[in-house]
Amino acid sequence: MTQINDARIPEVHTIKSGCTGCRNDAATPIELAFAFQPIVDVTAGRAYAHEALVRGPNGESAGSVLAQVDESNRYHFDQRCRTTAITQAAALKMESLLSINFMPNAVYRPEACIRSTLEAAEKHGFPIERIIFETVEGENIISRPHLVEIFRAYKRFGFQTAIDDFGAGYSGLTLLADFQPDLIKLDMELVRRIDTDFVRQRIVCGVLAMCRDLGIRVIAEGIETSAERDFFAANGVALMQGYFFAKPAFKAVPDMSEAAFSV
Repeated sequence: MTQINDARIPEVHTIKSGCTGCRNDAATPIELAFAFQPIVDVTAGRAYAHEALVRGPNGESAGSVLAQVDESNRYHFDQRCRTTAITQAAALKMESLLSINFMPNAVYRPEACIRSTLEAAEKHGFPIERIIFETVEGENIISRPHLVEIFRAYKRFGFQTAIDDFGAGYSGLTLLADFQPDLIKLDMELVRRIDTDFVRQRIVCGVLAMCRDLGIRVIAEGIETSAERDFFAANGVALMQGYFFAKPAFKAVPDMSEAAFSV
């Protein structure tokens, strides 16, 4: 059983008095479940982590679920996503890391809003050091300083952190200058056709060099061909994700083809 130091968990009265989301009990729960897609370590030939991808209770699309989220239920939805992902991963006896997407706009106070996550991890015996919190700096982010505050708090608690869609319009160098996560996930638009696109190759190689200097691991996201895999492997990237390795599996840990690791 995972033991969590109570000193790291805020008092209940602090949460109730200081968090707008916690005081809003009127939100109707959104029914949800998760599919899991592996982030593979091609060097080790195994899954490094599994990303929890939200679905409807019967496997409905993420879009149909997210369309139900608004200001009145965002906090509770974000909290349920975290605890449900941990619960399902534990039930599947997941041995890899678990990557959970979170909504920065749903986090009012990081030290308060993390309590249910810590409690779920302890209840199900899922070590917090095996949980990655990932998000993308999006157009509707309330503020970059607040996102940085969230990331720093999560790192203090012992979680790993990741910036998703790095290289897309809103996720980039300014955020990286303020906070250096454990991982970045390259935007799939940079990954696509990289084996034949000289410009993408130069851009990505520059990002890889920068991340090596900063001690950040890179995940190549959206790998669909052996040529894309081989380019990244040749340039020192071991962590990859995409349909080439496995599609998301609803309420299951997907099987991966051994041939996909043959670089």
